[in-house]
Amino acid sequence: MRSYLQWAAIAAAVHSCAAQTYTSCNPLKKTCSADKGLAKYSLYSDFTSESGLDRWNTTSGTVTSTDLGAKFTIKEEGDAPTIESEFYFFFGYVEFKMRAANGTGIISTSVLESDDLDEIDWEQISTYDDEITTNYFGKGNTTSYDRATTVTVSSPEETFHTYAVNWTPSKTEWFVDGTLVRTLDYADAVDGTNYPQTPMRIRIGIWAGGDPDNSEGTIEWAGGETDYDDGPFTMYVEYVKVINYNPAESYRYTDKTGSYTSILASNTTSSSNSTIASSSSSIPSGTRAATATSSVVRSATASSGA
Repeated sequence: MRSYLQWAAIAAAVHSCAAQTYTSCNPLKKTCSADKGLAKYSLYSDFTSESGLDRWNTTSGTVTSTDLGAKFTIKEEGDAPTIESEFYFFFGYVEFKMRAANGTGIISTSVLESDDLDEIDWEQISTYDDEITTNYFGKGNTTSYDRATTVTVSSPEETFHTYAVNWTPSKTEWFVDGTLVRTLDYADAVDGTNYPQTPMRIRIGIWAGGDPDNSEGTIEWAGGETDYDDGPFTMYVEYVKVINYNPAESYRYTDKTGSYTSILASNTTSSSNSTIASSSSSIPSGTRAATATSSVVRSATASSGA
């Protein structure tokens, strides 16, 4: 395991260059269009079938469906194949089954990120072949780097494992193969200020943290310089399962606070809008956890504008 001092010394350079992290419009700075929501409670994308990629956009490189799942391959400098969900969800459960890529400095990632740069991460650094990293950010705040934790995983580059996040207004939980490995409470993220709490979309991909053109700090974090002659380097993702605790056709920021209470969930088919209140719900079957705090919809009519 690497120490906190190692993480803190180099994380600023790393987060700024991660291929999966960006926003096209930050609603904390200006008025943005509403986000397209996942209007149903659940979605299962089986990437062993070409149709499994139907709800996903390829934002970089080429991603193909194979018998092992979606195939993400780095062959040369500049490759960073990435897919992104065409929808957002607002609190929920996300599970994916992955075999990470091998090779020095190759980063296999799954990132949940909102327009205002709330973020929940899984990162597998190929150089360290017995662990995976969990991380989070609130509103893009990078003033401290004590958020990352590493979790021991058996042969993540040779064996498929399931990785999951249960994200609610009160806490976020990370699971490996159904076992709870980390919990973040709302209050522990600077009394909620840095707690991820706005509608997220999902980005999955790989990138070369060890690329020779990256900063020295990024290459160090990635465990060394990537030699592309040792490639290709391939990550497979068999499936993604999404449970959306607040299904809606769209989500809109009603102010610039970045608080979950300011998000308006709209459904034109049912002529209703919704804001969020706390309640309790079970984690989907298939995990070995019992129950967790979730969220429910407090409805109001569309005409009221509430």
